Amino acid sequence: MRRLVAGETSLNVFSLLYLVGFFGLSQVSSIKVITPGEVHASKGDTVRLKCTFTSTSPPNSKMSVHWSYKPRTGGSAVSFFQFSSRAFPPTSGQFSGRIRWEGRPARGDASITLINATLNDNGTYTCDVSNPPDVYGSPNSHIVLTVTPKVPTIRFSDVAILFAFILLPSGLITFFLIGRMFCPKKQSNQSEAYRSPIEVTEGEDYGSHPQPRNTCFTACYDSYLTDSEDEYDYGKKRPPREEDYVESQC
Repeated sequence: MRRLVAGETSLNVFSLLYLVGFFGLSQVSSIKVITPGEVHASKGDTVRLKCTFTSTSPPNSKMSVHWSYKPRTGGSAVSFFQFSSRAFPPTSGQFSGRIRWEGRPARGDASITLINATLNDNGTYTCDVSNPPDVYGSPNSHIVLTVTPKVPTIRFSDVAILFAFILLPSGLITFFLIGRMFCPKKQSNQSEAYRSPIEVTEGEDYGSHPQPRNTCFTACYDSYLTDSEDEYDYGKKRPPREEDYVESQC
């Protein structure tokens, strides 16, 4: 009877130690990797593939990061980047010269940057982090990258430069030329159709005598008007003489 009780006690103790060790180890030695589910970019963009991790153990010399890529068209995943104490970017293949290490393991960052994204880069990217002795949890995570053609757009600066150096000067010059064409003609018509009351001499009706056009005749006409004014002022004092009238002609 004592042996049976002792056997059951040993079994219970063993089971308890197993459960404590299993769950305790899984909680203490665990790692979790987090990435955004989807990333969208345009052709030619520089894309940051963000990957962060949490670990119960601080990063050490055995810590490593692996990035792999699986095309959207199908096929097997291909590893193209590795970090182990230092970065090992790809030197050949699709991503050669286009991957830059942006991670800071001490801060739980294992991100990379994809330079000059192309339509062939569409697919699934996997970030896998290992930090022994942490072996439990979620050591990897996936990003679905979608690259689309870039739509051409006109920037505000381009429009401003075009308006300031081409459209605005052209508009001002056109406006100036149109003004030069119409304004003198309009002024000439107004001068011919309108005479100031000051220009109307005694005995004339307003607007009854048009302006003479001949230059010589105009000078004689002006001289005659001047003599007429003088006669008006001094007509009663001295009568006009014939030689004065002759001198006023051309």
